[in-house]
Amino acid sequence: METATDLTVDELAARAGVTVRTIRFYSTRGLLPPPEIGPRRVGRYGPDHLSRLALIEELQHQGLTLSAIERYLEQLPPDLSAQDLAIHRALVASWIPDKAEDATRDQLERRVGRALTDEDLDRLAAMSVLVRTDDPQVFRVDPGLLHLGARLLDVPIALETIIAARTVVIEHTRSAARELSRLFKDEVWEPYRDGGPDEEELARMKSLSAHMQPMVVQALVTAFQRSMKQELRESFGKEGDNGPEDQGDRTSQG
Repeated sequence: METATDLTVDELAARAGVTVRTIRFYSTRGLLPPPEIGPRRVGRYGPDHLSRLALIEELQHQGLTLSAIERYLEQLPPDLSAQDLAIHRALVASWIPDKAEDATRDQLERRVGRALTDEDLDRLAAMSVLVRTDDPQVFRVDPGLLHLGARLLDVPIALETIIAARTVVIEHTRSAARELSRLFKDEVWEPYRDGGPDEEELARMKSLSAHMQPMVVQALVTAFQRSMKQELRESFGKEGDNGPEDQGDRTSQG
């Protein structure tokens, strides 16, 4: 994978699927951190910028205004890594309908910035990043998971382990989604139904649901990171890791 300062603004725009003008506009609004200035005063961008652009895109798909996106990003610690941002983006994407796109192998390689072997494609398919079609050179791709999946290609984990991990994640996230939906329905929606909500009340409920989603995403990320730290601490006896106030539990600061 590229280092933190490997991309020009044109390359970043191509990888993110946006225009250079959009990147400069986001930078002026403070949505993107400034690039690192390299030789000849050329700005260099990297994975953190790419992940932040992907997160902004998902928040826009949720219907958030730029002002709302600014508030959301301001709640995140400024030193979040590209991987942390990718987790946020994947969780935000789970709130919107699937929007798979067709892409050729060449298009995939341009988007992820690397050549893809047949084994890479198998791993991406196992992570539900893509689905093969009747044409062996065309794939149905989930753009929300593409860059996260590409990063996982370099992690030395067997394909069988990826499939098992995906099963665990799907099982438990669906369980959490069911319980959260039940709570919202029983405690928030049902009282309105009893009185027969009018159109104004219905619109207010939909707005409440939309505004709750980023908060739920933040809570899920924080709870998951804390749980993983606790499991690692108990499994490997990590020292010097005493609780949620540790530096590694950064999303709790939001």
